[in-house]
Amino acid sequence: MLLSEATWPTVPRGGLVLVPVGSLEQHGPHLPLDTDAVIAVAVAAQVATVCGASVAPPLAYGSSGEHQSFPGTISIGTEVLRLVVVELVRSLRTWAARVVLVNAHGGNISGLAAAVQQLRAEGHDVAWAACATESVDLHAGRTETSLLLHLDPARVLLDRAEAGDCRPIQEILPTLVAGGVGAVSANGVLGDPAGASASEGSDVLAAMVAEVLALIEDGEVDPQGRLRVGAPVGGSRR
Repeated sequence: MLLSEATWPTVPRGGLVLVPVGSLEQHGPHLPLDTDAVIAVAVAAQVATVCGASVAPPLAYGSSGEHQSFPGTISIGTEVLRLVVVELVRSLRTWAARVVLVNAHGGNISGLAAAVQQLRAEGHDVAWAACATESVDLHAGRTETSLLLHLDPARVLLDRAEAGDCRPIQEILPTLVAGGVGAVSANGVLGDPAGASASEGSDVLAAMVAEVLALIEDGEVDPQGRLRVGAPVGGSRR
């Protein structure tokens, strides 16, 4: 069930609600600014069809300060994201039994972790799960380009796709932290979109959906509020 299309009598009390969490930030010269939100919504929607959850409209703005040197990026920062998530989940929990935030932007992690920690201390059944795309490259490279070619190909400008900084995160992290993405990549890409395909995007999406579904069904909540398989000491079931 998509809550944006529902009427209140059709919304079940006591169910699971998935909240996609994305961002509005540069994704190189070839991918749309809302790429992370598109991915989060797709993952949440497919997971929901299997487990019978409701899907809330996405949090389309996130913490994207590292991309702020690029026009089009709109960041609300970590603290505002934390506050928004806290109030959103408090409201949802007046009628929903459980809330899982499905996150597709790494910059949101600090805000989500702080919010979920607070909410769980208040007694709310809430956690967050990652739909990670960094297995091949870090940002706007082959993985995300493949996902968008599968999910929304009309908005992928392949004629503008180009490689960015392809060094591993460990090598660029100090400069990235100090100066943002623009300090290491003039075009905003961390990786190389060459070889991206809709078929690969379909496979990546299926893998992310399977992982998030397994986390929702069997995962444990770690001390940062994240669902994991075999959470570290200090975590808990749901």
